[in-house]
Parts: sequence; C-alpha cells; structure tokens
Amino acid sequence: MNLEEFVIALPKAELHLHIEGTLEPEMMFELARRNSVPLPWDSVEETRAAYDFNNLQSFLDLYYAGAAVLLHEQDFHDLALAYLERAHADGVVHAELFFDPQTHTVRGVPFATVLGGLERACAEAQQRWGMSTRLIMSFLRHLSEQEGFATLDEARPHLHRLHGVGLDSSELGHPPAKFERLFAECRTLGLPVVAHAGEEGPPEYIIEALDLLQSRRIDHGVRASEDPALMARLAREQIPLTVCPFSNVRLRVFDTLAEHNLKTLLDAGLNVSINSDDPAYFGGYVAQNYIDTAAALSLSRAELKRIARNSLQASFVSDAQRRPWLERLDSLPD
Repeated sequence: MNLEEFVIALPKAELHLHIEGTLEPEMMFELARRNSVPLPWDSVEETRAAYDFNNLQSFLDLYYAGAAVLLHEQDFHDLALAYLERAHADGVVHAELFFDPQTHTVRGVPFATVLGGLERACAEAQQRWGMSTRLIMSFLRHLSEQEGFATLDEARPHLHRLHGVGLDSSELGHPPAKFERLFAECRTLGLPVVAHAGEEGPPEYIIEALDLLQSRRIDHGVRASEDPALMARLAREQIPLTVCPFSNVRLRVFDTLAEHNLKTLLDAGLNVSINSDDPAYFGGYVAQNYIDTAAALSLSRAELKRIARNSLQASFVSDAQRRPWLERLDSLPD
C-alpha cells in the first residue's frame, strides 16, 4: 500500500481537535443562512481567502467571528458529525473533542445547548461507524480565572457528561499559573486536566502546566526542545505531547514542515502524537497531517506506527477498549 493508504489504515486517536475549528466555510454560510446571522464576507470563496492569517491572534479573531453562526443544538450536532465523518474516513477510531463553552455562552447560547448537540453527534458516530469519543471542556485563557470559575459553575450539573478540562486560546501573556486555583478545583471534581503550552509560549509554560495544573497531557509542547532538562523529563515521565504540524506552520512556529521538530522530539524518546487542531483553518485533517509530515521529515512506517500507538496510549480510554486497536496496529507491516 502507498503512504496515504498506510496512514488511513493506521488505527489512531485524535487528541487535539477544537470542534469549533472544524467549521468549513461552506457550513459557515449554510448555518448563517439557517440562523439569519450576517457574515463579514459575501461568498464562500471570500471566506476562504480570509483564512490566510499569519499569527495566533489573527487566527483567533477569525475563529470567533465564524463561531457566531453556532446558535442551536442542531448546529453543534451538524458541526461535530461532519468532523467525525471526516475523522472516520481518516482512520480515527477515537476522538477527544475540545469545545469552548465561553465562546458560546457569552453570546447567550446555553451551555446545555452546546453539550447536547455535541453529545448527539458523538452517539451517532458510535452507532454509524463504531467511533469512540470523549468531550473535553476548555477554558479560554485570555479571559480571567474568575470567568473560568463561572463557566465551571455552569458545567457542574453536567460534569458526569464531561471527560476532562483543557486550557486554550491566546497563549502569550496568559501563563498556566493564572489558572492554578481553577484547575485545582477541576481536579477535586475528578476531571482529568490537559493544557495548551509551549506553542507560542516558552518552555516555562510547559513546566507550569505540569507542576501547577498537574496536566496529564501537553497540547503542542514543541518548544520543549529549547530546554534540555525539560526534554529529559518529558521522555522520562512519558508525558504525551499532542503535536499539530499544520497548525505550527500556519501560525509561524516553524516556517516549513521540513523545519518542524517532531522527529527530534520522537528521536529523543518523547510520547508524540500527530493531530489537526483546527483543520478547517489550518489546511488539512489528521491523515493529511500524517502524510505531509511523513514526507517532509522522512518518517518511516515504523515511526508512523509509533506515533499512532502514542495517540492510542495517551487517550482517556480503558486498557480493555484500547487493546483491539493496538492489535490492529501491530498487524500492519512496517
């Protein structure tokens, strides 16, 4: 089989995926018409052209403008189901979806509306394709910790429907330490913690996420390579890094895929996986991230299997659920 067929055949988990970041221009326009929401662009083509941003903040401005079309439970269902269908076609057997309730509740969309739509899509994906899913509620780090506590209060009646909490949005100037008390409360409530760190922010943010938030995974983490002691710790403790190659290039963390440090991290023994982050905005879903990164960095099939294995091992599922996926993975030739 060729590289594309091999990548799709890999049973893999996607662990770093913002569901709002899967909003393709076509669906944005469809939902805008359905909900009578005005958009700043006149066509799908003009919207796609606007996706040419050059840093995290310009991307986020676009991201939040697009999210304005999401108003009703059916909107969130349609958005998530479209992503899950794409992920299934890419060989994803398990997806852990970040969602940002603060992006929606500030617009008057109830927390339960967001969660209900996402849950229905996840249930449908399980029924149609046998896909496994988890939902991770993320806090927006450009907002205050007090606002985060308010969101946690809204989520309290629904905690049994959540599988973890995360930290995302603008990294620079918003260190993990800003949310130490909030994440301590989340852990008290039994919610596993993950956090974005070390993409635009420095290696120190990764250390804070680990030591102050007690994050079980680091989302991105590529700037760990600037700190040899941190690299040694990540390798020793096998803390998963959910790396997003296309995202890192589009946001100018690396100028090209060929300059990405994923193979450096892998060769140093770190638990690295490949993910798509916000694929509608960054130019490709998870299989394309695997394919293009493999080509740019000359990754072997054995290395691609290791990356897929890392994703499965780092997922929030039981060993019993994980075992058949690993057996399928082992059956593929290197």
